[in-house]
Amino acid sequence: MKKLTALLIALAMAVSMTACSSAPSSQAEPDTEADMLKIGILQQLEHGSLDAARQGFVDALADGGYIEGENLEIDYQNAQGDPSNLATMSERFVNNKVDMVLAVATGAAQSIASKTSDIPVLFTAVTDPVDAGLVNSNENPGGNISGTNDMNPIEAQIDLITEIYPDTQTIGIVYCSGEDNSILQASIAKAYIESKGLKWVEGTVTNSNDVQQVTQSIVTKCDAIYIPTDNAYASAMAVVAGVVQESKTPVVAGAIDMVRDGGLMTLGLNYYNLGYQTGEMALRILNEGADISTMPVESLVKYDYYFNGEMAQALGLEIPEEYEEYIQ
Repeated sequence: MKKLTALLIALAMAVSMTACSSAPSSQAEPDTEADMLKIGILQQLEHGSLDAARQGFVDALADGGYIEGENLEIDYQNAQGDPSNLATMSERFVNNKVDMVLAVATGAAQSIASKTSDIPVLFTAVTDPVDAGLVNSNENPGGNISGTNDMNPIEAQIDLITEIYPDTQTIGIVYCSGEDNSILQASIAKAYIESKGLKWVEGTVTNSNDVQQVTQSIVTKCDAIYIPTDNAYASAMAVVAGVVQESKTPVVAGAIDMVRDGGLMTLGLNYYNLGYQTGEMALRILNEGADISTMPVESLVKYDYYFNGEMAQALGLEIPEEYEEYIQ
């Protein structure tokens, strides 16, 4: 009997200890997954300018204390220029209930804007957000979306051509006919070229696969080429470089990354800085509770000269001494 009593006592103690060990501790670990800020990044396609804008945004968040893998989870989706991919990826963000979306380029912004009116959406690398139907006005967006535009100083870029190469009479304009931002920039460039008493010719592509053929055609009709911040051309600047090196045609492009990848010169956008500026807008929403519907669309504060020294050498062209500090 004494042995049975001892056994029962031992069993009771074992059950008690097991119950205690399985009970939640008052010092339980926090639910780190729930504490993570979840941001979706939807990029229309991959090329240097858009990649730089995305990185600038992520770096601004990091400088503001949001570190990927620590308190920030980023779901990065690249549509590779396919509208159906954009739609699927936009739905993914909505279904996963991300806290915020960064849309990189016009098509990406239009896609996610069509899928949600609740999730805050910031865009970058969008030339005309009003014309794209993203905001009511640049001053007062009025919805769940705002961001930074990439309108570049088109007139100053045209002036750069005529200043450095004063014998220029005809300027070729090449861009993608399916990109609203490029159509707008081309129209501004045409009007300004005409106001200077010069001529223009244009060549359009439907995608980057057409770039070589269109560029080969345009160099036979012009003295210099102007390329706006066009995604199709930006992704194929190496192809442009191969063509113009043979024809010895100078190229002014809308963005620094486009010049770095095969153009000759620009007074243009630094897309990393543009993305960083967009990240600062995100921080105001996250940290200060700023209302995105009243956050004006922002433009890049400062443009930079950039000259591609290797291309100048390949074309046999000289960059004036006053611009030597900008030769890379």
